[in-house]
Amino acid sequence: MKKLDKKAAEMSVKELAAYIDQSVLKPEFTQEEIRKYIQEGIDYGCATVCINPASLDIAAEMTKGTDTKICVVCDFPFGLSTTASKVLQAEEYCKRGDIYELDIVSNYGWIRSGMYDAVRDDLKAVIDVCHKYGTAVKVILETDALNEEQIRKGAQAAVDAGADFIKSSTGFFTGGPCVGATPEVVEMMLEVAGDKAKVKGSGCIRTREHFLKLIDMGIDRMGIGYKSTPIVLGIKE
Repeated sequence: MKKLDKKAAEMSVKELAAYIDQSVLKPEFTQEEIRKYIQEGIDYGCATVCINPASLDIAAEMTKGTDTKICVVCDFPFGLSTTASKVLQAEEYCKRGDIYELDIVSNYGWIRSGMYDAVRDDLKAVIDVCHKYGTAVKVILETDALNEEQIRKGAQAAVDAGADFIKSSTGFFTGGPCVGATPEVVEMMLEVAGDKAKVKGSGCIRTREHFLKLIDMGIDRMGIGYKSTPIVLGIKE
């Protein structure tokens, strides 16, 4: 776990924004809305804007020359394509040369089935092609669908596959309670990741208190919805 020089509450807006992937993922967004929320992420100084593949051209145009980079989702939000299809998707995005990070959804039905070797191999195929292009990969576990053992073993499978980050949620899970990146879930992921991978919390991080607490716990990145970004940064209540 990384050691912080200061508490999150003492950090500047710029330092806090470096923890944020601003989520611009709603499928119903118009082109105007996509542009609006990407621009807000840039203006806040977020690490990345997290976008759907159909928004890649817009994001590339808007982030060019800024400190905010592009994070694209892959096989989102279910992770149920074939391995070969996921690899093709990842290659298609990464070969552009402007993708900083790619967030891939694990087959969490396989995690629930105890198929951890299959999960590892499926993810490794995608991670290998992304790393060929220098793109870092975050693996989404969809922790709301999993119990503690499944979270830990799924996270371990992702680490074994070479993931750069393990990530909690898509923000689109509807099959049960939606709690997202609770401190308990983040603690589990931090323990499994150790010094081998980073940790991204996403899902239900909507208050400044929650955001600051996860930073103090040692989290590396958080996916924050466009409405919540100014709230967690303390720009508006």
